[in-house]
Amino acid sequence: MTDETPGKPKIIIDEGWKSTAQQEKQVAQELRGSNEDSDQPDSQPPPPASFSVLVTTLATQIMVSLGQFPSPDEKETKPEPAIARHLIDTLAMLEEKTKGNLTDEETGMLTRVLHELRMLYVATEKALADAPPS
Repeated sequence: MTDETPGKPKIIIDEGWKSTAQQEKQVAQELRGSNEDSDQPDSQPPPPASFSVLVTTLATQIMVSLGQFPSPDEKETKPEPAIARHLIDTLAMLEEKTKGNLTDEETGMLTRVLHELRMLYVATEKALADAPPS
């Protein structure tokens, strides 16, 4: 004798969804756990090392030193032309030492960035000289 009643459809229950749901839950917990282990939950890996990243990093530090935007530690901008000048000179030294070893794109980028930063430096120095003493 079978448990089936004649005329009623047979109901098949798929129990596999439970294991799938459990696996998805474990993966989600592992992902949350790995985020909690990092210093910053939304941190992303740094970009790969390249010449353009180096130039961009130095240019950003120069712009902070020229008071274009605040440093991460401070809320207000504070121009420090001496530091900016040192970093611009560092970029110029890098241009001199790498002459002939860069791609056309890298050479063009470095030349443009140096020109723009030098102009910004001159404008900042002029603005500081024209500003009333505080």
